[in-house]
Amino acid sequence: MFDIEFLDIPALTEAGGSVRLPGSKSISNRVLLLAALSEGRTTVRDLLASDDTAVMLTALRQLGCSVEQNGGTALIEGLGGQLAQKQAKLFMGNAGTAMRPLTAALALLGGDFELSGIPRMHERPIGDLVDALRQLGCAIDYLGQEGFPPLRIRAGQLSLAAPIQVRGDVSSQFLTALLLALPLVAEQDIHIDVVGELISRPYIEITLKLLSRFGIDVERDGWQRFTIPAGSRYRSPGEIHVEGDASSASYFIALGAIAAWAEGQNGIEISGLGEDSIQGDIRFVEAARQMGAHIETRTNSLTVRRGSWPLKAIELDCNHIPDAAMTLAVMALYADGTTVLRNIASWRVKETDRIAAMACELRKLGAEVEEGADYLKITPPVQWQTAPIHTYDDHRIAMCFSLAAFNPAQLPIRILDPKCVAKTFPDYFETLFSVVKTGQDLIPVICIDGPTASGKGTVAAVVAQKLGYHFLDSGAMYRITAFAALQAGLAIGPDQEAEIALMARKLPVRFVDGKVFLGDRDVTETIRSEEAGMNASRVSSLPAVRLALIDLQHSFRQLPGLVADGRDMGTVIFPEAPLKIYLTASARHRAERRHKQLISKGISATIAEIQQDLEARDARDMSRQSAPLKPADDAELLDNSLLSIEESVAQVLDWWQGTRPF
Repeated sequence: MFDIEFLDIPALTEAGGSVRLPGSKSISNRVLLLAALSEGRTTVRDLLASDDTAVMLTALRQLGCSVEQNGGTALIEGLGGQLAQKQAKLFMGNAGTAMRPLTAALALLGGDFELSGIPRMHERPIGDLVDALRQLGCAIDYLGQEGFPPLRIRAGQLSLAAPIQVRGDVSSQFLTALLLALPLVAEQDIHIDVVGELISRPYIEITLKLLSRFGIDVERDGWQRFTIPAGSRYRSPGEIHVEGDASSASYFIALGAIAAWAEGQNGIEISGLGEDSIQGDIRFVEAARQMGAHIETRTNSLTVRRGSWPLKAIELDCNHIPDAAMTLAVMALYADGTTVLRNIASWRVKETDRIAAMACELRKLGAEVEEGADYLKITPPVQWQTAPIHTYDDHRIAMCFSLAAFNPAQLPIRILDPKCVAKTFPDYFETLFSVVKTGQDLIPVICIDGPTASGKGTVAAVVAQKLGYHFLDSGAMYRITAFAALQAGLAIGPDQEAEIALMARKLPVRFVDGKVFLGDRDVTETIRSEEAGMNASRVSSLPAVRLALIDLQHSFRQLPGLVADGRDMGTVIFPEAPLKIYLTASARHRAERRHKQLISKGISATIAEIQQDLEARDARDMSRQSAPLKPADDAELLDNSLLSIEESVAQVLDWWQGTRPF
């Protein structure tokens, strides 16, 4: 996950390949609660791993439910409709799919509970659900603003004779919460009457179908009255699979509709979701087809290709796809006219005011947007612009606007707070980058060159981490090549130069969290020995190997970007890089740093000896015939003799910001 301040996505051009969706958030949290309330053990497979499901699982454990997890599988020992713990303070984060149902279930089961969340959760209305529960005799108090969390729940005196009235025009989660909780107390038929038009009906259909899987068959009179039969009791189905998330699928459906096909690919294949999905957002497929996408549906997969281009502008009532409709707003940027999305008032009370947020961010890109109480009108940009996209701690805004990187002006897009996607799709950006392509010249590179012990490797690694970029330690490449050659039984010398070069082109080298891997083997310490350094020097003298390693180093230039450190990154390997740094320090300061490193490893040496060695090495590196050590003509010079690592990193990032168009 990109746990960084911002993520810059370069301009993208093509897409192709396969993605597997994470489990549905809506299904995951419903299933977890149902399993916890049931009699017996439930095995939940393909469970979504996200912030929202983590919130629900933590709450269930606090209530005394036994939960065992192994990857995407959870084993839930049901409570049989009774709470093991009658008192708890539960933190719900910003998970509406946990907050609303748990409020209803705990209010009906009785106890002493406090439910709170992040500040945005305390701005999301819950008054209509509380009003409905109070009709039943539930004792619920507001601990802050009336009508909003946090809440205090106490034991009440239930009265179930009269029908329960609940508004349906603010959020379908209020009705879902009642439907999930009322079977716990259904000693007689319990009727729920919906006041006003019920929005987001497909989410109620998910609830009803899952209730049926757990032994509760709710009777429905249109969309206005729902009846929980007397004697209803939750029973575990034993095992249940969570479908891939249809809302998350919308980003990759849109991707297939927007992007040209990558060479050798046949569109985007999305697995884990198919035409028989119980999720309402599967109907996003219909909307995407209206805009021109070519989509094939099967039982458990979709294949999407670009059809009409530009996309066709549409006018659509989006009540049936409230979450996925946000993706249509970004697709509208690529349409041939004005797209109108109607009946989206529920956006106002989601993770943020999504109507206002989407309008604001779309305008940043140059779109003309008209915002109404329950609609958006979007006209594509005449001239595309770029800007940092504020995500409002809303996962769907971050994922939607990543698709703006396909803009015809080939401008990069900056996503602020990209880690917010953890709410439903923690590895969204990694998945996106696995199926999109762009020209190598569009993938940014920061080169940090300098002499031995200048700190370039440490600075480069930290810069890469802060930007979410890949990292290349070019100095390690020669050490790894020498190590791999010896492991393969090759003598390092001219006689086996061709064999070593062939091997070097395909070395499976990775730099992860400060460690160096050759395949799955951690070789970090192995290649740092004095012997490894001597072998690296011998390898570097072989011209064919040097050429092979140039190709290998070029392969590290991958989305979303690269930070490369070495001695010739900016002069030889990536001469077109938009930012080149030449990092240096006085020989004395470098010697003192190296001395501390050696002493910490138990190696004795004097600062004078180290300084003499460094000065001799500098002279050799600067005078060598091939790729001598020197600053690139357009490099920024940074003497960090008196700077900390943090100060050096801050300077590099400041220069980098100056190269960006935001």
